[in-house]
Amino acid sequence: MDHPAGASLEITGLTKTFGGRAKALSSCGFRIMPGEMVALIGASGSGKSTMLRHVSGFIAADRGGGTVRVDNNAIQANGRIDRRVRRMRADVGFVFQQFNLVGRLSVLINVLVGLIARVPAWRALTMHFTREEKAEAMRALAQVGIRHLAWQRASTLSGGQQQRVAIARALVQHARLILADEPIASLDPESARNVMDILARINREQGITVLVSLHQVQYARHYCSRTIALRRGEVVHDGPSARLTPELLAELYGSAVAELADEAVGAPKPTETGQFAGIPPANVVAAI
Repeated sequence: MDHPAGASLEITGLTKTFGGRAKALSSCGFRIMPGEMVALIGASGSGKSTMLRHVSGFIAADRGGGTVRVDNNAIQANGRIDRRVRRMRADVGFVFQQFNLVGRLSVLINVLVGLIARVPAWRALTMHFTREEKAEAMRALAQVGIRHLAWQRASTLSGGQQQRVAIARALVQHARLILADEPIASLDPESARNVMDILARINREQGITVLVSLHQVQYARHYCSRTIALRRGEVVHDGPSARLTPELLAELYGSAVAELADEAVGAPKPTETGQFAGIPPANVVAAI
């Protein structure tokens, strides 16, 4: 499946206040280059989901509260979402923690929903897809290892399988940037590793930029060379994931560091050889 090169992401001075209370985001800024896979970590309430929703244009920042650019397109600036955001959003795939599938529809149709931003409105409303589009959706399902489930209702799938459907939907969308909002938070450890393997393989083989928010630091260290850490809406670390030692995490998060503890979630652990136990090679997609 051919895709254009990954997109860059630049956030400058992003600020968001809910209800006049403490800021959910406070003057956040960073740049992600095309083809990077970057982890976004933080304890509950640190602003990870709020950040990703601003990038996708689901939420507007405060008035005068910064800029979000995907490549040269300003998704929003100074508290206003660009009126062309629907077209711009076609380049940005969003993988939700709770999957966001339509349970009564087949897996194949849920994947084809990724085309809605790119097809005429009448086809989107009537769910009319061409033979070529359906073939592309089947190829995307094969890429994530669940082609054989194409005709099942989405509601019958396991959590790990549903998350694979969501990733396939982003592939059919031809997303150049994938935002994954805690995609493994509700999965068992084996399913979580498999989903992260798929995201890493897509990033490596297709060059699609990936920004994935995580609670689990060990996953960030294993899958992403760079990690951005949020604390109470502020960027407190942006650098190599290998620097996220227990000492640094304790310094950044204090007592809240327990939320990021690897052992509590069954995250991959290094063996004596430095490899991670239980994680298959990226080109092998095990059944969830």
